Amino acid sequence: MKIAGRPRHALTWSAFIGFRFPAEVITVAVRWHLSYALSCRDVEELLAERGVEVDHVSIYRWVQRLTPLFVDAARIDT
Repeated sequence: MKIAGRPRHALTWSAFIGFRFPAEVITVAVRWHLSYALSCRDVEELLAERGVEVDHVSIYRWVQRLTPLFVDAARIDT
């Protein structure tokens, strides 16, 4: 099934092309922000505690760009 011109479950590695950080770091940051209602600054602090130095503005941009893809990937066909 296609949604808005892209295949269903469009959260693929190609969605992360152009980012400086690994897809795993970006995915964790976006999931923490969405799942636990953390601010971007909170996520920045949690990542820093784990040795990943990233600015809260970068996290904000990741959330803005990738949230629709996460939502599409989370939908279950009924």
